[in-house]
Amino acid sequence: MRYVAAYLLAALGVKGGNPSAADVEKILSSVGIEAEADKVKKVISELGGKDLEELIAEGSKKLASVPSGGAVAVSGGAAPAAAAPAAAAASSAPAKEAKKEEKKAESEESDDDMGFGLFD
Repeated sequence: MRYVAAYLLAALGVKGGNPSAADVEKILSSVGIEAEADKVKKVISELGGKDLEELIAEGSKKLASVPSGGAVAVSGGAAPAAAAPAAAAASSAPAKEAKKEEKKAESEESDDDMGFGLFD
């Protein structure tokens, strides 16, 4: 990926948009990366002479079809199992008091992390 990025940067700075291996190696060495000649040659042979804007547009179309996650499948058995303990706790008064004390303890603990909670 770093070779492609260096090629794209070199293409921005070179007239005609076709950088040489020396251009790519110069960019990589400027950030402390020792360039491997075979990888530089591979990138130049694959991208040389092609319109980079078209390649990026084609790649964006391909990435748009890739699922990005975010949705989590929940099995049907999880909801009733979670509801049962809540119903049992609601039926007893001492359990309610214990929960209030638990919540107080949790709120005191959340102050320790300076107000930044994982699920806030």
